[in-house]
Amino acid sequence: MIKLIQRASTFKERTALVSGGNSLSYKQLLEASQNVAGNLLADKTDLNEARITFLVPPTNEYTALQWGIWRAGGIAVPLCVLHPLPSIRYVLEDTQAEIVITHKDYIDFLKPLEKELDISILPLEDFLVKNTSSLPNIQPERRAMILYTSGTTSKPKGVVTTHANIEAQITTLVNAWEWEANDYILNILPLHHVHGIINVMSCALWSGACCEFLPKYDAHEVWSIIKSGRLSLFMAVPTIYYKLISYWDKAPSEEQKELSDAASKLRLMVSGSAALPVPVLEKWREISSQTLLERYGMTEIGMGLSNSYHDERRPGHVGLPLPGVQMRLVDSDNKTVGENEPGEFQIKGPSVFKEYWQKKEATKKAFTKDGWFITGDIAVLNKGFYKILGRDSVDIIKSGGYKISALEIEDVMRKHQDIADCAVVGLPDEEWGEIVSACIVSDGTPDFDEISNWLKRQLPSYKIPRKYIIQKELPRNVLGKVTKNELKKMF
Repeated sequence: MIKLIQRASTFKERTALVSGGNSLSYKQLLEASQNVAGNLLADKTDLNEARITFLVPPTNEYTALQWGIWRAGGIAVPLCVLHPLPSIRYVLEDTQAEIVITHKDYIDFLKPLEKELDISILPLEDFLVKNTSSLPNIQPERRAMILYTSGTTSKPKGVVTTHANIEAQITTLVNAWEWEANDYILNILPLHHVHGIINVMSCALWSGACCEFLPKYDAHEVWSIIKSGRLSLFMAVPTIYYKLISYWDKAPSEEQKELSDAASKLRLMVSGSAALPVPVLEKWREISSQTLLERYGMTEIGMGLSNSYHDERRPGHVGLPLPGVQMRLVDSDNKTVGENEPGEFQIKGPSVFKEYWQKKEATKKAFTKDGWFITGDIAVLNKGFYKILGRDSVDIIKSGGYKISALEIEDVMRKHQDIADCAVVGLPDEEWGEIVSACIVSDGTPDFDEISNWLKRQLPSYKIPRKYIIQKELPRNVLGKVTKNELKKMF
């Protein structure tokens, strides 16, 4: 049996999930997922890794459905409730799924695909009715889930993980971050991504803890839940912390004190899925007395590195490899680099994904001959901690023979009084290869010459942007990552 689900039987009377004011015990979650599995199987004995796509908001039913798919022997393929129809169509075509299980709110949205793709759109309610059919025995090596990459450089790829991969991804975090049955976490992250599914929901359920869903982000509601005192952990992307800080800044001083006191009582607050600007970390620490724990992960590996739960958490760094994760930094010839030398992260271990769905060539290219997964992320070992310099394809600018980290420039620029946020990209240039270019988010009309002169006092001249534009906001995907290929078009 799947160990995550097997463990639930030891926490039967504890509350597993909360959404929309309704709670579900571990016993009720097991019963609901049994119903889903039985109804999925119908007259079959095993789904034999059939891809079951589903479009369901973050609710108790989402988890029951995902667990039911697994218990019936299927591969769970969660769809993003914020994606437009063409993105949904791509996943359905790529997985060759025959059904989409959906919440009633999305039936009309999906209907155009029914005839177009010859696919069945089935209401979630049909799978929640009581069904006590026998279920197959699921081995750890079975494919369990397909999550799609954000597709920043090409079309999204389906990342296939097995039950054994998922178990490894969960247990390394449960151990590193010391999850306990008495923990309570709020889940405000998209549930088509490893951050929301593994780091929050699955770690909580492995531990006998409680996971509360908030389907739609709202700063007032999040602060209210923090103020309630029921949370022990909180995990979010940098943009959410930025918005929570903005809410705090506008609150009356008496309320600010209440919010700060409440936030200071949590045992752990984590930031991930995108680079955390140091000014955001520092402001959050000032507000909450919490130093956000930064970590590094990918859809393909779960989490690979983390700052320490107990010891130093160094701003702008992602710590050290997690237990069970093998990691090396290499140059373009796959030779290990030394301290303070930029290199590419390569990862090995039981948490690393099985394959890209039906993309043998892409899977082969993703690994070295001796089995290391090639992340494409450039980092440096700096005084005992790893620091991400950026993604080779979008965050490393190659200009005049230099390799320049866009993230480093962004960190410095955000300290300027006239810059609320920014993003740096390399634009093609005949003479230099690429030139450093910056998009600034500002409430006013910043003086670009003044900013350049200010930057020259803090950065070498070859890192100073030569082109600037101003935008009201940066283009981002649903996880808050800046979509830099879209940003380049704005220039």
